[in-house]
Amino acid sequence: MTPIEIGLLSVVAIVLLIYLGVYIAVALGVVSFVAIWFMRDSVDLSFALLKIATGDSAMEYTFATIPLFTFMGLIVSKAGLGADVYSVMNQAFRRLTGGIGMATVGANAVFAAVTGSSIASASVFSKMAVPEMLALRYNPRFAVGVVAGSSVLGMIIPPSAMLIIYSFVAEQSVGEMFLAGVVPGILLAVAYVLAIAFMGRFTPGFVGGQAAQATPLMPWSEVLLKTLPTVLLIAVVLGGIYTGWTTPVEAGAAGSLLGILIALARRRMTWKVFWDTVLETGHITAAILFLITAASIYARMLGLAGLPNELSQLLAEREFSFLGIMVLYVLLMLFLGTILDTASIILIVVPLFLPVIEPMGLSLVWFGIVSVVAAEIGLLTPPLGLSCFVIKATLNDDRIALKDVFLGALPFAFVMLLVLVVLIRYPSLSLAILN
Repeated sequence: MTPIEIGLLSVVAIVLLIYLGVYIAVALGVVSFVAIWFMRDSVDLSFALLKIATGDSAMEYTFATIPLFTFMGLIVSKAGLGADVYSVMNQAFRRLTGGIGMATVGANAVFAAVTGSSIASASVFSKMAVPEMLALRYNPRFAVGVVAGSSVLGMIIPPSAMLIIYSFVAEQSVGEMFLAGVVPGILLAVAYVLAIAFMGRFTPGFVGGQAAQATPLMPWSEVLLKTLPTVLLIAVVLGGIYTGWTTPVEAGAAGSLLGILIALARRRMTWKVFWDTVLETGHITAAILFLITAASIYARMLGLAGLPNELSQLLAEREFSFLGIMVLYVLLMLFLGTILDTASIILIVVPLFLPVIEPMGLSLVWFGIVSVVAAEIGLLTPPLGLSCFVIKATLNDDRIALKDVFLGALPFAFVMLLVLVVLIRYPSLSLAILN
């Protein structure tokens, strides 16, 4: 068999193994290791490339962003910042049709800026927003759909684990990827709010709901008390990176320290909470490290097989335009999103298309934002919409079936697709803060 044929079979084998439930890092690493062995008939070369892949990933200084931002996100989640932001947003939107849904989107956007996790957002707001919307007789599908749709903001608005993973795969600056995610994240949040307003006006049956009970306005002192910690965290992390005062690693360290201080001030920090958070951070960091190492040897396997160059030549021979390439890319991401998780899609597909995009003079930072948004749509689509499964498991409510969660999330997946088209058409939106 030729290297190209071995490479193609390897990609197919990796996709099948992940779909069958094999851990992605194991599938990527083992298949790539064996493929290199077969292509060069040398197990020594496979071990040598594995050693290089480990050194190029785990030993990178910027890798420290992963444990630091993970720890920060876990600490502020335990400190109850999500509940505070939601209560403030609820006050602002409560009187509008679908207002609690809008508040959920706004709170998720802010919460994403200090956690960077879609799964954390889905879990937190399933417990807070869905019961309140159901109590006000909102359509259950709308209630869970809002939480599912807005949870994906955690992977777009920095600090985002997916943006970090992409930065390693594409060898881009983590800081630049973070800054590039701000405008698209805000754009998606605004699009969600407008979509809820549209649905409330033209499809009131899908939204449902009734007028909220009259409640006194929250005093400004309480609003300040609830929002100041989150604002400080965002200012320290993103403000430090944007001004150049801190590197992404330093910003993660400063954010983690501030998160600890906030948790202590709120009396949410005990030795047990701290130790549990450290252990959870270690588990998540080790998993991501394993992913990045496996992705590194996978990229080397693709290079040895010549698949990226073969794809570039094929697209050139067929005279694919920029639009044609992006349509093909997005369709591939959407298809894989129905069977694979976001990290798997980025690690498998992005290395194939980087050699196609880079010679066109396109920004790889912009391409990263497009890739993450396209892959994140898969969090809302069956049969492997991870956010939808998390919401169903968190609610544990027999009145809401998994089918209801997927159907409720469908309009928000469509909004994401529209925003993705806008981001592809206007790359300057992703690069606005960088210019």
